[in-house]
Amino acid sequence: MEYSFPVINMEKLNGEERGATMELIKDACENWGFFELMNHGIPHEFMDKVERLTKEHYKKCMEQRFKDLVASKALEGVQAEVTDMDWESTFYLRHLPQSNISEVPDLEDEYREVMKEFAKRLENLAEELLDLLCENLGLEKGYLKKAFNGTKGPTFGTKVSNYPPCPKPDLIKGLRAHTDAGGIILLFQDDTVSGLQLLKDGQWIDVPPMRHSIVINLGDQLEVITNGKYKSILHRVIAQTDGARMSIASFYNPGSDAVIYPAPALSEKEAEEGKEIYPKFVFDDYMKLYARLKFQAKEPRFEAMKAVETNVTLGPIATA
Repeated sequence: MEYSFPVINMEKLNGEERGATMELIKDACENWGFFELMNHGIPHEFMDKVERLTKEHYKKCMEQRFKDLVASKALEGVQAEVTDMDWESTFYLRHLPQSNISEVPDLEDEYREVMKEFAKRLENLAEELLDLLCENLGLEKGYLKKAFNGTKGPTFGTKVSNYPPCPKPDLIKGLRAHTDAGGIILLFQDDTVSGLQLLKDGQWIDVPPMRHSIVINLGDQLEVITNGKYKSILHRVIAQTDGARMSIASFYNPGSDAVIYPAPALSEKEAEEGKEIYPKFVFDDYMKLYARLKFQAKEPRFEAMKAVETNVTLGPIATA
């Protein structure tokens, strides 16, 4: 079966095509868990600069380290598939609640400044998207942002990854299949080397690399808050024999002490009918579990959170 991956032109939200565009977003959230944004408001020249500086930083600071650490260990004399490591080179930046960009070693000053600005633009885009999802779900504007706010607001960070060319891509994944634990993920990926795939209806589908697009995917927390109306989807990165792939994934997540639970407006009817309701938990507790079980199915994680949810007290958002 041929699928056409959902691409959303955000400019169309401002005119008479708004209704049709919102419908496309709704369909993508309900049936894909992924979509690609064009005309999202982040200037193309700025994205080019982010890409150039990221690739320069990898070449200068990360490439040799990757060869020494992963490349030698992973595939030395390997015949069978490697399932306990990933063919990727990464570093992390934290933006909210507090930024650590000034402390991350080996970054040029220009790169630090550019990544700070990129994070701010992505944070604004994430919040804009959450409000579009609220509109589609019939939740009041600001509900999802509020749901993500712990006492210190949301958590927001970026994983900067490079996936170097791999001599034996059939034996190791760039990144093994997983769903994302958090809220909403904004990805700026290479537009020449593909490799990102999602699982739809039992088959792996390529997320097409498109120049200057931002790929959005929904994490486990949005599945819980929407009581399963929207789903987080399994995805993976396939290692490639040619070309290094760049991936800058920014995770707009709940604050560590935010209490996550299905929005009453989306779960009351199910509760009355005795249908399955997603659990209620503190986000940090979920993350501790996820750290151990990232590459396993998400359903047992939800079940495990149900077992402990009796101790969770609701924050003020329940009455908002």
